[in-house]
Amino acid sequence: MQVKWVHFPLHPDTPQAGRTLEEMFAGRGYDIPKMQAQMRARMQAEGLPYGNRSMTYNSRLAQELGAWADTQPGGEAIHDALFRAYFVDGRNIGDVQTLVEIAAAAGLPAAGAREVLEQRTHEAAIDADWAKSRQYGVTGVPTFVIGNNGVVGAQPYEALEQLVQQARR
Repeated sequence: MQVKWVHFPLHPDTPQAGRTLEEMFAGRGYDIPKMQAQMRARMQAEGLPYGNRSMTYNSRLAQELGAWADTQPGGEAIHDALFRAYFVDGRNIGDVQTLVEIAAAAGLPAAGAREVLEQRTHEAAIDADWAKSRQYGVTGVPTFVIGNNGVVGAQPYEALEQLVQQARR
């Protein structure tokens, strides 16, 4: 089974400078500290790190960087690096310089990353991914799809295992 990252436009209207979680969820009645505690518990149960971020950032450029990285030797490391930068360290993954630093730390050529981000060489690939995610009916991230079945959101390992078992039938 081959894994293919398909990018999704989660909050594409977020400005490059980002916005606070309070601003993003204003008027929706969410208890942000409670939501973060629940997510932290889920992540810890799976042995994954999770920080205490207070901001959300536009992920469009990070997605373009990820699409490029997938074409580079060792490029798959960018996905974990971007996850850590955003969800653990609270870094602005909408900022070109920050993304170049993340790419370099993940072992990718900084000059290549900068070129991709400044020239937007993978913009069309992400546009196509966004169209595909709409076609699949994706409403949140992460979403895992195998064949005609899928699960949305941070799920326990058992839910993903069940998805794979369904695909084998």
